[in-house]
Amino acid sequence: MARPFLFALSMAVSAFLSTPAAADETRDWTLTVETGPVWLSRNDVQIPNDSSGDRFDLLKLTGQGADPYLRVHLAYQLSDKHSVSLLYAPLRTYGHGELPDDVRFAGETFEAGSSVKGVYKFNTYRLGWRYHWPEHGDWKLSAGATLLVRDANVRLSQGTTSADDPDLGVVPLLSFRARRAFAQRWALEFDVEGLGAPQGRAIDAAVAVTYQLSPQLEGRLGYRTLEGGADNDSVYTFAWAHYGLLGLSYRF
Repeated sequence: MARPFLFALSMAVSAFLSTPAAADETRDWTLTVETGPVWLSRNDVQIPNDSSGDRFDLLKLTGQGADPYLRVHLAYQLSDKHSVSLLYAPLRTYGHGELPDDVRFAGETFEAGSSVKGVYKFNTYRLGWRYHWPEHGDWKLSAGATLLVRDANVRLSQGTTSADDPDLGVVPLLSFRARRAFAQRWALEFDVEGLGAPQGRAIDAAVAVTYQLSPQLEGRLGYRTLEGGADNDSVYTFAWAHYGLLGLSYRF
């Protein structure tokens, strides 16, 4: 997975080097670290997505959570109107359980009534660009596009039987952020990245209250949701994750 991430990093650096230098006060880095609990309310899987595979609820094995999570976001303000960013957003959950019926998955059959280990992974690496409109009163608005590199996998194990279906791919997304200051040091922020098509969709949205701890440090508290999946000839996978969001942003 290192190669796609290094490729995204090189693209971000190239964008920076090819952009005319702006005034020093507009060239800021912002590092945001986000953590908290994550739980899932849906995780349906069928691989392959035809008569040789069975659809089942992976939550029967992994449970709903909550599990801890971590996201790291690094943004660079190229000018007062443009910024680029990198995001590392891993998501992994696993557990043991029993399937209510026999399940044919990725060429193997897993029997009901006996313990099965299930693993779900959906790690994303994202390279983003945003356009920032001039501030209007208490409002700050920005919109742009994101290139998401997906490193996903579903694995089942029962005794000596094991099967998985790793999926590495690239997905384009659109992004939008709205921020409104409502009191001294306080602001409300809504941020969403997403795109949909007949073959699948991906939506990552968050709403948070922020508080300016110092000129360089900002805290945030809120809720994030990640929903989506794919429905094609090879796979049917749809999951819905919910996050309790606690974060810190540092400008330097």
